[in-house]
This record gives sequence, structure tokens and C-alpha cells, in this order.
Amino acid sequence: MKTSFLLFLLAFSLVFSANAQGYKAEAISAAPPGLPAAYASVVESQGYRVSGPSGVWCEVWIAKSVANGKSSDAAITFGIPQGSLLGILRFPGKGADRRGQVIPAGVYTMRYSDFPADGAHQGAAPQRDFALLTPIAADADPAAKPDFATLVQWSIKASGTNHPAVFSMESPPSGAAVGSLTKEGENDWTLTVKSGDVTFSIILVGKAEA
Repeated sequence: MKTSFLLFLLAFSLVFSANAQGYKAEAISAAPPGLPAAYASVVESQGYRVSGPSGVWCEVWIAKSVANGKSSDAAITFGIPQGSLLGILRFPGKGADRRGQVIPAGVYTMRYSDFPADGAHQGAAPQRDFALLTPIAADADPAAKPDFATLVQWSIKASGTNHPAVFSMESPPSGAAVGSLTKEGENDWTLTVKSGDVTFSIILVGKAEA
């Protein structure tokens, strides 16, 4: 009986330890390596480092200001202008986007776009707001606001496929503080950030079901 109880405690401990291996976010003050001067002046000097069981996953620096309004489309959460710079993301090692596409290590811009309301994207996410990545070497002007087609062409340089590198955006989870990382569902982790008067969350870890 005693042996069975000890085995049960050991099994519970192993399961608990496995489940506890999540992700965390911490503030960082260092800028991304090789950040062009044009971007250094428009993103916050403080960034966030997201780490998981295998070490550092990514680092994010948010734009100092992002314009926002109200969309007439109920499926669009934010009225951010198409192509607006949201911030900078760095993968110190091999990364991946919301679709599970492999993203090489490097520094990328994050720009806003909503995805088309067509059958190809049905069920991709409850909302149509996304951040698209572009290698920073291919995105020289932070003030640029590329249209959807242009941004897609920039972003496929990050994914190496015919689909852009994408991360879902959403309203912050209830009670989430700026700079906090929140687990949603089985696999998703969202970082809550603020740019000017706009507070939003980005799913940086996880994979879309559809």
C-alpha cells in the first residue's frame, strides 16, 4: 500500500512538473542587435523577452505609437491602419509563426493587417487582426504603410513559403497587465503590450487549429 502511494506521488509530481514547464515574459533594456537608426527612434527602448522550456523563444519591442480607430467590421478588433508598424520581433534561434511555419533566426518588423474575408481563411481565428513579419533588411522605412498585397510579398521573405509569417492579435485577456504573458487554451501564450493609447495582445507561442 505504501509503495503504491509513493508511486502515485511520483507520477503526480512528474505530471505536475511537465505541466509547469510553461513560458514567461521579462522586461529587457537592450535593443535588438543591428537595429537600424530609423527604427531605434520609433520603438520603445524597453522590450520583452519570452522564454520557455528550451530557453529564449523571442524578444519583442513595441512601436512608441500606433494609430487606432473603430472598424465597421465586427470581426476586426482594432482600427489600426493597414501596414502600420507595430514593433520589432527577434528570434535568437529558429522560430515559428501562428501557422507553424518555420522562421529563421533574425530581426523582423511586425506590421498590422487584417486577413481577407474569404473561404481560404475561414476559421483561421475568431478575429481578422494579425501582425505580419518582414525581415528588417527588406523593410527600410518604419513610416511606410504597405497595402495588403505588398505586405504579403514582404512577409513571405520571412516565411520562405507562399504564405506570409503571421501572428494573431486580440483584445487583452481579462485582467492581463501590460508586459504579462497569459496562457490561453492548451498551447497558446499571449503577450499583452501597449503602444500609445492602444493595448493589444499577440499570440507569440502556439499554433492555429485551422
